[in-house]
Amino acid sequence: MAAHCGSVQSVGSILLDPGRPLPARFRALFTLRSLGGAEAVELIGRAFGDGSALLKHELAYCLGQMGDRAAIPVLKQVLRDRAQEPMVRHEAGEALGAIGDPEVLDLLKEYSQDPVIEVAETCQLAVRRIEWIQQNPDAPDDNPFLSVDPAPPAEERNISALRATLLDDKCPLFERYRAMFALRNIGGREAVLALADGLQCGSSLFRHEIGYVLGQMQHEAAIPGLAAALERFQENPMVRHECAEALGSIAQEDCLKTLQAHVKDVEPVVRESCEVALDMYAYENSSDFQYANGLSQIQECT
Repeated sequence: MAAHCGSVQSVGSILLDPGRPLPARFRALFTLRSLGGAEAVELIGRAFGDGSALLKHELAYCLGQMGDRAAIPVLKQVLRDRAQEPMVRHEAGEALGAIGDPEVLDLLKEYSQDPVIEVAETCQLAVRRIEWIQQNPDAPDDNPFLSVDPAPPAEERNISALRATLLDDKCPLFERYRAMFALRNIGGREAVLALADGLQCGSSLFRHEIGYVLGQMQHEAAIPGLAAALERFQENPMVRHECAEALGSIAQEDCLKTLQAHVKDVEPVVRESCEVALDMYAYENSSDFQYANGLSQIQECT
């Protein structure tokens, strides 16, 4: 492999530069996630002082997916910081659950009573996830999407039964999340349409996660439901943002039209999500091998 001039630091400098276009900073972030290690974690943590709630949300997401205990202190700090936007604090709580260290259980239980409902529900789910792992240490990890999810998939395989659980507002949120991830793993049009019905459910946190899952699946049957949610101006911005990014991942022509229509949205997080989603759309319709290509933006040592 060709040598790079301090590759991790160089990619980090892109992430930390507010003068760079947001899509370039996203690519740098996901490159750092792929590179991993203490230096990458430290650089990602430094970016929480940024003005973009969307970027900070993604910082927390990536730290959770990296699974590195070195990220726990900064994630705890972000969760505690009531000056941070709810979607950022929520993602910090989810990331602590993803890392899965029992040392954070007391903190997560404390913030399970947070006055911000999205933060409270996230921390409740994170507690349940860590406790479930403790109770099921030998459970197989056969997630075809290779993501660290807020809940394990349900064992049920019947789509109708899973849909019923998914849409039952009286069912515990953890069980509905398990139904969601089971439907995602089953895949196919019927499962996608069942999930899209969840975009009408009561919890904004739940609707936001539905948008994320539909983006993972990249199935065109999800486009109408995602577009409708993005176009609902009264919808929680964190739901609309996730639906925008999902449309960018699906990357069909109908997605392009919807994203372009909202690239100047009044909500900053939606506006920025459409900008990033259009970059994702361009990547999905290009010959690029890897989205997280921050290294390609760095001059090689000569």
